[in-house]
Amino acid sequence: MKIYASFCLLSTMLSFAQLSKIDPEQEGVSNERIKRISELSKTYLNEEKVAGIVTMVSRNGKIIYSKAFGKKGIDDSRKLEIDDLFRIYSMTKPIVAVAAIQLYEKGKFHLNDPISKFLPELKDLSVMDENGNLTKNNSPITMQQLLTHTAGFSYGFSNSKVDKEYNKAELWKSKDSNDFIKRVSTLPLHYKSGERWHYSIAVDLTGIIIERISGLGLDEYLQEHIFKPLGMIDTFFEVPRNKMNRFLPNHYYDYKERSLKVVQETKEKFNAMSNYEDVAFFSGGGGLVSTAMDYMIFMEALQNSGSLNGNRIISPKALKYMTKDHLSASIEKKGGSGENPLDEKNDGSGFGLGFGLVTNSVNKSVIGSDGTYSWGGAAGTVFWIDPLENISVVSMIQLMSSPWSLREDLKVAIYQALDQVNE
Repeated sequence: MKIYASFCLLSTMLSFAQLSKIDPEQEGVSNERIKRISELSKTYLNEEKVAGIVTMVSRNGKIIYSKAFGKKGIDDSRKLEIDDLFRIYSMTKPIVAVAAIQLYEKGKFHLNDPISKFLPELKDLSVMDENGNLTKNNSPITMQQLLTHTAGFSYGFSNSKVDKEYNKAELWKSKDSNDFIKRVSTLPLHYKSGERWHYSIAVDLTGIIIERISGLGLDEYLQEHIFKPLGMIDTFFEVPRNKMNRFLPNHYYDYKERSLKVVQETKEKFNAMSNYEDVAFFSGGGGLVSTAMDYMIFMEALQNSGSLNGNRIISPKALKYMTKDHLSASIEKKGGSGENPLDEKNDGSGFGLGFGLVTNSVNKSVIGSDGTYSWGGAAGTVFWIDPLENISVVSMIQLMSSPWSLREDLKVAIYQALDQVNE
């Protein structure tokens, strides 16, 4: 079902008041050196890497940096505003993972439960090899495997035989959750469950399990149990009509012309990844739209052990458990797309229940802290939470498959500004 939350100006002010802005020096951050974030943003704009960029940084629960640079789009000269709306794509996944663990805390499932308990349509799946041969997946897919992308599902990002089948299925044109599951039930697994980490539709399936356990649409569940308690007034699957003027155009980088181009999104009714006005299938893996402030509110609830302004969305122990490395040491270090924690050149990464983890910042060859957890979105949005330094960072652009190292560039700009550190 669809929901349309209508809030008055006072509600908006209250949302922003939840996180107050403070002089960086009061939180051990150099006023002068933190300006390098602005310099970085201006460089991205001057080099025409992005149309606009919003970055927000908090330390110890206070906003120490919050700025927007550039314009709304390459064909929209209006100034980019701090509260403009971005497609966050896969940054939907951590929110849905937290929602799932809320149900785990209520005793609705165990991590070793087979997903067929809730999705019986997916009980008898087979694995397809590169020759197109099918073999039965002998081990039941578990909830833990679903939450860690080790279930064997795929996304359709490669030219493999399996991904070609995914593309034929046109999953994002599903009419609803049941239609999505029906389409998935006809697809092969890319790997045997538990064999390796492989980025996939797993969190979309998790979202449907949330629906079946709770009896609510995923949009309703997230609104009732995460967005409303935290005061996230600008996060939704379907953009309200009175907020469409803040919804930004999306872009891609034309390598041949070396320039940004606008993505021409279709308004066909059944397309979860392009129609944000009339949504039929709520994609738990990538369907949300949000603002930098709303996502910062979510991050600060996690940074504050699962609670913000007296509203707890998850227990401290469950959150600690989610942000431990859940990957088996036996999982092969290859396969997958996106932010692959097992890519050999990315050693120093792990994966929890819905989050990518930094297990060894030295091996990752970029300044930061062990124990940081994060993820990013297909249109270039990034976030990370650093419990050691009590820092939360979100940066938003709208550039599909961005070729730029935004997260790494931001880490250098932010961490070099710390006058006081906790290690």
